[in-house]
Amino acid sequence: MTTDTPRTTTHTPRTILVTGASSGFGALTVRALADAGHTVYAGIRQTAGRNAPAVAGLDRYAAEHCVSLHAVELDVTSQDSADAAVARVLAAEGRLDVLVHNAGHMVTGPAEAFTPEQLADLYDVNVLGAQRVNRAALPRLREQGEGLLVWIGSSSTRGGCPPFLGPYFAAKAAMDALAVSYAGELVRFGIDSALVVPGAFTAGTNHFLHAGAPADTGRAAAYAERYGTLLADLDKRLGALVPPDTDPAQVAAAVVRLVDLPAGRRPLRTHVDPARDGSEVVSAVADRIRTEFFRRAGLDDLLTPCSSL
Repeated sequence: MTTDTPRTTTHTPRTILVTGASSGFGALTVRALADAGHTVYAGIRQTAGRNAPAVAGLDRYAAEHCVSLHAVELDVTSQDSADAAVARVLAAEGRLDVLVHNAGHMVTGPAEAFTPEQLADLYDVNVLGAQRVNRAALPRLREQGEGLLVWIGSSSTRGGCPPFLGPYFAAKAAMDALAVSYAGELVRFGIDSALVVPGAFTAGTNHFLHAGAPADTGRAAAYAERYGTLLADLDKRLGALVPPDTDPAQVAAAVVRLVDLPAGRRPLRTHVDPARDGSEVVSAVADRIRTEFFRRAGLDDLLTPCSSL
């Protein structure tokens, strides 16, 4: 993980909405934020149906640990749902300080075997979902004159980028670009945009277990003839690069640190990559070039002190 994160923190209880909080990084993050003293709303879809057990688990955790942690119905593929979730938080708390864009879905398989509609669905969740929640919440954050967007990205955007995860990686790269654009566009409103960039956490998140598959089974079979063993062992190959004591809770801890840092002092990227796939190295160069370009263009005021390493 990057070591340039400013050390000065200011712990002020915040009201936070986290998307995709039923499992994985999202479930870990809402608990870590609540433990840190924040009021946290866990955005979960189908709270009364498929994800009712996850909601019950959150309620138990809140009661057992005496923290302010609440489930809220949120399907990021619906603008109405995003609007309703934000409205509920505002009605209950009177403000909203932080959005954590975590909702996403992974797929594995040959890129050619995924239909265009499948790629559109991935983009809908990983990119448009964040945009819907932003459009629901940003008017209030701009009115408040402060706030924070945290985007859970992927080291694949600039790191090792193994094959057979292409549609997922493409969506994550699009989300990364959107997060960087928001960083410059929101700074004059006092709102920060920061990326947390996890590496390949193959244990503790169920990402591979719940990954989607290509719909075109005929084309997938053609690739299986040449790459069958590699496809079957992809998660194991990536897992072998990760130290055995790696804990996905490190990602949640990184989010907590970002929330607690003073406005304007948050790094644009925080890498959490035990496998060290190279994303941190490339990002350091790319973000420095972005900073230099902004200065050449006379856009210095759109940069925070931590816009690059």
